Amino acid sequence: MSAETVEAADRNGSAAARAGGSSFYFAMRILPRAQREAMFEVYSFCKAVDDIADGDAPRPERLRRLAGWRRDIAALYAGRIPAGLANLAHAVNRFSLREEDFLAVIEGMEMDSAEDIRAPDLEWLDFYCDRVACAVGRLSVRIFGMDEENGKLLAHHLGSALQLTNILRDLDEDAAVGRLYLPQEALRLAGIHTTDPQAAIASPDIGIACDFVVARARNHFMKADEILSRFPRRIARVPRIMEKAYQRTLDNMIARGWARPRDRVRLSRSQLLGIALRHAIV
Repeated sequence: MSAETVEAADRNGSAAARAGGSSFYFAMRILPRAQREAMFEVYSFCKAVDDIADGDAPRPERLRRLAGWRRDIAALYAGRIPAGLANLAHAVNRFSLREEDFLAVIEGMEMDSAEDIRAPDLEWLDFYCDRVACAVGRLSVRIFGMDEENGKLLAHHLGSALQLTNILRDLDEDAAVGRLYLPQEALRLAGIHTTDPQAAIASPDIGIACDFVVARARNHFMKADEILSRFPRRIARVPRIMEKAYQRTLDNMIARGWARPRDRVRLSRSQLLGIALRHAIV
């Protein structure tokens, strides 16, 4: 295991403790123990690589540390379990999690680490969403016990919906570090021709670009909802909680509007708990 990974594990404690800061924590808590612990391990992995991508280290250092995670995952699947990853290995074996999905998540983090993303085209954005969100979904649906076909479809649509919602929620935070994930097609529709993040989000017509992304997110939510209806409640309840929490976040942003000042929309722990309780009963 890479030194950076060991240090992160020592610093952050157990996978369950690291998951405590996630908006999905209450959803994960209602899972049976084996599934819950596996989800905590997947979340812990995702947080570790995301922290590297969003960190302040120079780009070559971030890429080097992510390459270390690639080696760790390769070793895990080769049966040489790196120190500190025994619980993740157990989750991989118990739920037949795929190496390619872990590597896809790392690839998404490498995309963020290699350069500042500014106004990608829709094809690129869809690929990025697949790496940083849908791949996590593909790992998760195997833990939830969903069949291959419907599980992959759900991972695609729900993962895309969640990531597009994140992009809208984090407009100002991303611009502050030089990133602009709104697609160039949305910006052109709004008559915004700059790809400078701060200039673009300061445009009085930024709402047109955001509404373009809202429509795509809502379409993905609609398709995810239809797929979830195919599963028994006991299997669908956790992704359903994730879906409803993010739909409320999206609705709250729409109600707030896109003009500055844009207060960051977030759900309180009590709101998240309320959503979880509403959908937790089988």
